[in-house]
Amino acid sequence: MRVAYDCDVLVIGGGIVGLATAYAITRAAPGTRVTVLEKEPGPARHQTGRNSGVIHSGIYYRPGSLKARYAVRGAAEMVKFCAEYDIAHAVTGKLIVATDKAELPRLHGLVQRGRENGIPVRELGPTQIAEYEPQVRGLAAIHVGTTGVCDFVAVARQLAESSGAEIRYGAQVVRIDRRPALGVAVRTEDGAVVRGRVLVNCAGLHCDEIARLAGDEPGMRIIPFRGEYYSLARPELVHGLVYPVPDPAFPFLGVHLTRGIDGDVHIGPNAVPALAREGYGWGRPAPRGGRGRGVARFLADGAAALAVRGGGAAAVAVQGGVHRGGAAAAARGDAGRPAPGLGRCPGPGRPAGRHPGGRLPHRGGPAHRARPERAVSRRHGVAPDRPRGRAQGAGGAGGHVTG
Repeated sequence: MRVAYDCDVLVIGGGIVGLATAYAITRAAPGTRVTVLEKEPGPARHQTGRNSGVIHSGIYYRPGSLKARYAVRGAAEMVKFCAEYDIAHAVTGKLIVATDKAELPRLHGLVQRGRENGIPVRELGPTQIAEYEPQVRGLAAIHVGTTGVCDFVAVARQLAESSGAEIRYGAQVVRIDRRPALGVAVRTEDGAVVRGRVLVNCAGLHCDEIARLAGDEPGMRIIPFRGEYYSLARPELVHGLVYPVPDPAFPFLGVHLTRGIDGDVHIGPNAVPALAREGYGWGRPAPRGGRGRGVARFLADGAAALAVRGGGAAAVAVQGGVHRGGAAAAARGDAGRPAPGLGRCPGPGRPAGRHPGGRLPHRGGPAHRARPERAVSRRHGVAPDRPRGRAQGAGGAGGHVTG
């Protein structure tokens, strides 16, 4: 049987993974016809555009592991790509700060791990910390030279443009017919059918659904979590990125301060059940088309308990304000207590805040007027033109794009 193929490779998902896949294929095999199907009207509308914008160095990963190798190599390639196409980026480096003696052995372990991974790491004493962050205090720290920030939405757009692939926006996949000898036929919501020799699933938080449409059983279900952040009203207090020493009791990097490419400084995250795969705020707990029922079942059946042991998600001191606890504080119910120099967190479940000066620290979400003297505003939600909220997969926190 002879099949008329519309493309050689059909990619589902127009986030940074799907677009980078299309870009890599056309670079590795010139002449390969690639089509990308994206359900949204533009690229990078979900996890790619809703993360901290950090280019990670790979310091946390076991030397020699794929994660370490890909993170180190990927960070360098991302910076090169941004420079080549004049995309906003900055190699700021970051501080990992120990504020307790118990953290010092773990900090030294990160030094060894970073050096084995080929990452430039400088050990700092209390007085040397001020060379990088004058308002940060700690017992010791390390400076990781290759960490940076960039505009991942702009990266995704450039990947789409440079790939040479056909990008179809507004093309939500509703059916997949896969036959080993004939390739795949994909029907989209508007009734169009696209035929390809090979299918690549890059559907992000919907990848398990796409796998099932293709006849596979992934053996897992995605339970979406969301990270919520504060936005610092005095961003001049922080010059770059400041992280705590990770606590091995938690699967997160801890509450940290991140100066984005736009100059805003964000503090967070916590980790809360999103209640929907695209549940970026508290305003729409019921997902479209019944999606997210696994979340409700997860919570109702008590399949897992979200417990955070008190005491040490993070404690990074910034002169002029101290943010302590983060996710741990929220879990203990004292997220509404202001730390010295910082504003009061609205508390779990309350709406996001718009800064009185007109700046929207966390774009979108229900309106909430914060008091002018508050130093931080809580962030969740997103504007439809440029999503910047935080999206996470099962159990994730921080939503960073690169490892």
